[in-house]
Amino acid sequence: MDFPSGIVDDIAHRPWPLPSSPWLMTQSWHNLLFAHWPVDADRLRTRLPPGFPLDLYEGQAWIGVVPFRMTNVAPRFVPAIPFVSEFAEINVRTYVTIGGRPGVYFFSLDAESSMAVAAARSMLHLPYFTARMQVQRDGPQVRYASRRTAGGAPPAEFVATYQPAGAPFEPAPGTLDYFLTERYCLYNVDAQFRAYRLEIHHVPWTLQRAEAVIEVNTMTEAAGIRLPATAALLHFSTRQDMLAWAPETLESLTPS
Repeated sequence: MDFPSGIVDDIAHRPWPLPSSPWLMTQSWHNLLFAHWPVDADRLRTRLPPGFPLDLYEGQAWIGVVPFRMTNVAPRFVPAIPFVSEFAEINVRTYVTIGGRPGVYFFSLDAESSMAVAAARSMLHLPYFTARMQVQRDGPQVRYASRRTAGGAPPAEFVATYQPAGAPFEPAPGTLDYFLTERYCLYNVDAQFRAYRLEIHHVPWTLQRAEAVIEVNTMTEAAGIRLPATAALLHFSTRQDMLAWAPETLESLTPS
């Protein structure tokens, strides 16, 4: 396992303190593409759970499609297992802020691991779906293809070739780059429709500008959101390592 557990001590950059409880899980994310589009805020709000406040950047709402590959997916004190702790994933996300803590809200998460999908659905009530995926790396270029296979779920497909196209940089607070990537929690609702926050930790993102040829993308349409006829804002990251905590129910925000 090549997970750098020492990241738990690298906290100077965090917008709020680490949780007092022990972290529970590790993940390493590889060769990520962040593809973001500006979308209508009112339309996006209708797709969120009631009571979830949409986070805007200078009045603009954003939706992202993020393909990548994961390794080191394992509970604390459990070693990563080949073919179990490694799989491809693609998510569709927007941004919400609750209690002054900006976070991510996922419309969908597609993964090629049926075990991971079942676990995340049952334990976290996250909208995970099984998918058939192929990820190939040719030098700096990534060829990514995903087709949802979950029965009864809206069809969703993504096919693209992407690569970094600029020098690495850390996004500065206050910039759009920072707004779209530097998030330290996710929000969703549990089986009783109670809002929860799941805290995460990572070191600051190292990003690069990116180039992408997106051949097929019906990921957001599956979530009921049509993309504008504009080019995506693209970022690439080679790797990010993450720690996750247990979800915390937000009693003060209970969507009806």
